[in-house]
Amino acid sequence: MASIIVQAVVILLDVIAFGLGVAAEQRRSRATVTPDAAKEYDYCVYDSDIATGYGVGALLLLAAAQVVLMLASRCFCCGRGLKPGGSRACALILFLFTWVTFLIAEACLLAGSVRNAYHTRYRGVFYGESLSCETVRKGVFAAGAAFTFFTAILGEVYYLSYSKSRDAAGGAGSSIGMGPYN
Repeated sequence: MASIIVQAVVILLDVIAFGLGVAAEQRRSRATVTPDAAKEYDYCVYDSDIATGYGVGALLLLAAAQVVLMLASRCFCCGRGLKPGGSRACALILFLFTWVTFLIAEACLLAGSVRNAYHTRYRGVFYGESLSCETVRKGVFAAGAAFTFFTAILGEVYYLSYSKSRDAAGGAGSSIGMGPYN
């Protein structure tokens, strides 16, 4: 039977990570071009940098949820064997998709946090080029939050399918029984 505590911890960490990802998208840095007092240089003035913290928090909580899930299921490949059948095949497919969505979510959250933390400093206007204040693109944190949500759903279903196959195997697992030697 699937552990209710493991499910509760994983879903709680995933929901908080999702919320932080959405909050990071809402609070990402915005910049305005401002000339200096002597009007020689333009520079970028950025507002709040809190989205970087939200993004890193979501990244860490999502990683913690994945670690708890993999420890509880012994990373699918370690531990005793599972009963062959539909639930084992489903658990294997969900295991792979959970890792794919996890890696995409982590990449989006990490890229968004790094890009949000980067601020363009002073730049003079040479040859009539306009100054571009670098900010994170709209939707990077939202994509990370969406893939966090997908990871949460796939992870929960994976754990349930894994537990079903593990419980069906009993003590013997998927080993081949040997008869007595005559």
